[in-house]
Amino acid sequence: MNFNKYQFTVKERFIRYAKIDTQSDPMSPTCPSTEKQKDLLRLLVEELKAMGIQDAEMDDNGYVYATIVANTSKQVPTLCFCSHVDTAPDCSGTNVKPVIHEKYSGQDITLPGDPSQVIKVSEHPDLKNMIGHTIITTDGTTLLGSDDKSGVAEIMDAACYFMQHPEVKHGKIRILFTPDEEIGRGADKADMKKLAADFGYTLDGGPAGTLENETFSADMVVLKIKGFSTHPGYAKDKMQHAIKIATQIIQKLPANKSPETTEKKEPFIHPTSINGGLEEVEIKFIIRAFDVPTLLVLEEELRQIATTVLKQYDKSTYEFNVVQQYRNMKEVLDKSPQIIEYALQAIQRAGLKPQLDSIRGGTDGSRFSFMGLPTANIFAGEHGIHSKQEWVSVQDMQNAVETIVNLCCIWEENA
Repeated sequence: MNFNKYQFTVKERFIRYAKIDTQSDPMSPTCPSTEKQKDLLRLLVEELKAMGIQDAEMDDNGYVYATIVANTSKQVPTLCFCSHVDTAPDCSGTNVKPVIHEKYSGQDITLPGDPSQVIKVSEHPDLKNMIGHTIITTDGTTLLGSDDKSGVAEIMDAACYFMQHPEVKHGKIRILFTPDEEIGRGADKADMKKLAADFGYTLDGGPAGTLENETFSADMVVLKIKGFSTHPGYAKDKMQHAIKIATQIIQKLPANKSPETTEKKEPFIHPTSINGGLEEVEIKFIIRAFDVPTLLVLEEELRQIATTVLKQYDKSTYEFNVVQQYRNMKEVLDKSPQIIEYALQAIQRAGLKPQLDSIRGGTDGSRFSFMGLPTANIFAGEHGIHSKQEWVSVQDMQNAVETIVNLCCIWEENA
């Protein structure tokens, strides 16, 4: 495709979306977890309809569905492009003030709202590839929300391109925007029957050119420790303190299987919260590995640590409960290799060097892949996510738009 004459809208869309607070809340039982996510979701429906996509709608759970109708006589698989609108609870998403840095020169970026926040090239080496780009950051007081409003803006701009260029042949395209991905619920209420897509792509990745075909497999472990409570003045040889038992378990976790000491495809055991008191404590862990056998080994290792520690306490007990979260989408994607093959071709057509990568985490695509929609993850240009030093390149976002369009064309060409 020739985009030389196309007026990209992704920059303006991203800035507009970034200013809307869509932070999700893991403590809320509702879907979406925060009503304010619907502020952006409603806007997206309005913008899609303004393009001419009349079936755009938001359901009661805050999921947006829309269709770009096929314009080819070929039988092309229906593709779904998906991004999530919520931002992470890790850092404030209220009153986001995007800052535009034109023609980036390669220097550290000091953020104007909080000069102590400096995006250093030494800590963000991808900045070395951004000379001349337009960089968008926050003012340093909030996150930016590039994860995943960059993906949202890219899908919207690609939809705009297709609606303006009916001569570009493609099959049926389904658009899906989800809430609550950041708190692990993005796929919970997705209506796969209604979506009716054959293959999917999330736009929720990092540097330009990357394509991710696998994620961690993930479980949560909830460990409840019941100690033995007595009056502290008369506790000698009686009290068995649940907090202290929990501390011993944490201390025995293998140092080489921690997020702080692992990278690439190395697995980990990670305590995420401790709540309770003398009599009862609950520890929540997340266990991550790229294959299920390793995941199960880690869970058994954690169980044995708890068992060993509790053997010292005759009046204390524990409960060990495993909750499955998601599985490595590569198990599903390997059965349909064209999903990856065509995406790599699309990235190359956009003038980029494709790079196949793994996610040390999960996406909506992890869940979708096991819900009947094999889904890979395409770059969105995200950097420094979940922090006040988040940034994105406008040129990278434009490349993502081109990749989406190219990808739809490649599926049509090969049908």
